[in-house]
Amino acid sequence: MTRIVVVGSINMDLVTLAPRFPGPGETLLGHRFLTAHGGKGANQAVAAARLGAAVAMVGALGRDAFGDQLHQGLAKEGIDLAHVARLDDVGSGSASITVAEGENQIIVVPAANARVTPAQVGAARETIAHADAVLVQLEIPLDAVEAALHLGRRLGVPVILNPAPAQQLPREWLPLASYLIPNQHELATALGEDAQTDFRELMRRAPCPVVLTRGGDGAWYRDDAHPEPRHQPGFAVEVMDTTGAGDTFNGALAVFLGEGLPQAVGKACAAAALSVTRLGAQAGMPRQTELDAFLADPSRA
Repeated sequence: MTRIVVVGSINMDLVTLAPRFPGPGETLLGHRFLTAHGGKGANQAVAAARLGAAVAMVGALGRDAFGDQLHQGLAKEGIDLAHVARLDDVGSGSASITVAEGENQIIVVPAANARVTPAQVGAARETIAHADAVLVQLEIPLDAVEAALHLGRRLGVPVILNPAPAQQLPREWLPLASYLIPNQHELATALGEDAQTDFRELMRRAPCPVVLTRGGDGAWYRDDAHPEPRHQPGFAVEVMDTTGAGDTFNGALAVFLGEGLPQAVGKACAAAALSVTRLGAQAGMPRQTELDAFLADPSRA
């Protein structure tokens, strides 16, 4: 069984479905409201667990109602929560999400996620040492991200860095990442480059392997074995909600990385495609049997 450690955020998503996005100062009647378990770290942990990995999480929750619900939800998915701190003086993270016309707009309040520390990462050393890969994102403090990158390198464990939400990163960090998994905007921002630059050129400039997600177009990838960017086409599906698609991709890539990068990218694209056919980030994430059936469908050939 593949073993994955996720160092990242845990949020409660507050989701509103609307016919379109409101303009500044406009009040718009929505179709539906719901709460859903989310956070980039938790989403990637759930995606990996549903695809058959043994997953451990490093993160933080408040000792509040949202925190209780989120903790119970992750435990139900079989995720090891020994390194998820419960904090008394801060609430759990949240994300306000509006979904309209198959797209989404998101505002995140980090709360407890802002308290994830390098010491927590260090305390998970033994768990990380026995992992096949570590997943980390940017919804937690950057010193914790840096700690995960350095610890993975010291232990010889691949670290997959998803540089989202987009922000410029210290150039010396990037070679520590075994794989950088951005979209075009996130890649340009991480490198401090012009976002209008051709994405393939941005991939060549990165000082580490890159898997670039392109939504319905699929993904492009480049590593030492494939120095020129290669394309993995996306899968045609009926889109209901794109929330969590990138996290599904990251979780799946980590699970299947041992099969080789081209195979892992293909399966990650398929898992992400399945996820957008359903409402909700974690609710839409497929299980291994669903992914196998999707890929075995002769119409996908």
